[in-house]
Order: sequence, then C-alpha cells, then structure tokens
Amino acid sequence: MTIPDIINNSISVHQLILADEVFMQKIQEAVDVCVESLRSGGKILLCGNGGSASDAQHIAAELSGRFYYDRPPLYAEALHVNGSYLTAVANDYHFEMVYRRMVEAAGKVGDVLIGLSTSGNSQNVVYAMEAAKKIGMKTIAFTGETGGNLLYISDVLLNVPSSDTPRIQEAHILIGHIICEFIEKTIFPKDEGI
Repeated sequence: MTIPDIINNSISVHQLILADEVFMQKIQEAVDVCVESLRSGGKILLCGNGGSASDAQHIAAELSGRFYYDRPPLYAEALHVNGSYLTAVANDYHFEMVYRRMVEAAGKVGDVLIGLSTSGNSQNVVYAMEAAKKIGMKTIAFTGETGGNLLYISDVLLNVPSSDTPRIQEAHILIGHIICEFIEKTIFPKDEGI
C-alpha cells in the first residue's frame, strides 16, 4: 500500500460518514446529550485503551480547556489519567475493572460516559458503560463498523463504517472535534461579528 492509498482510504471513510444522514443525526444527538448534561451541572467522563485512551484524553482536554475560543471550563475527564489509581485497581482487581470502579465512584445521574473502542468489545469499556447505565448516566460509544458489544448498551452509537483500526481512530477524533465545537458554541455562543 502506498502513502496516497492510505490517505485515500482515510478520505473514503470520512466520505461515507458525510454521506450518511443518520450518522449526522447521531453526531447531533451526541452533542445534545452532552449539552443537556453540562447545562444541568453534569460532567463528561471518557474512557478507552491505547489510541482510544489518547482520543479520550484529547476530547476531555478540548472541553475542560478550550476549543476555538476562551470561555469557562467544562467538566470533562478521561478516566485513565490517574496512573496510581489505574495500576492499583488493575493489580488489586483486574484491568477489566479500572473504568467501571471510577464510573461507580464519580458518575451521577445525568452525567455522560463516552466509551471509545474500535472493536466495541474492550471489556473494561463495556463494564464501564454497563455501570454508567445502572447509575442513570447517558452513554455514547465511538466504535468501528459493527459496534461490537457497545451496540447493545449505548444510548448513542457512533459506529464508523470501517474495520481498519487506524482509519476508525482518525474518524473518531474528527467526530470528537465536531462534538467539542458544537458543545462550545451551543453553551457559550459567540457573536460572529466580534
């Protein structure tokens, strides 16, 4: 495969998303769920593994810091950023429990959990999403084509139409950026003339 082939494959996945009106509606639904939570004093928690953990942390930083412009911070946190907690729970319980226990500790009714898993089957993300549902949180899943097990436990499923992990992750960060932009401009509207 050549470099242009790889770029074209990425563009093709983005074009499939762009052409899918239902997918566009699901992105807007994810925005609406997050805005409703944040406006009601809720928070956005995120979790994933590897590249998906990086994407979770990236999205959390865009919300809690700033995206396009200065405005008050929003409560968003990636659940893997406390290394001592993560390694203690993985050691004392099992790695599959690391996100679930933090959701049980920090999650409240009306909060949102965004779980990222290209397969949709990462067991620690699945357990966290199940715990979030029991608490009364809203759940948003970023997955690949099939949705995996997250298909059955997410309120909003953003299943990228691909089975190629790097292409899925590229689409995930695009979708994450769209969600961040729309959350920011909805909660903190800015006069375009300024």
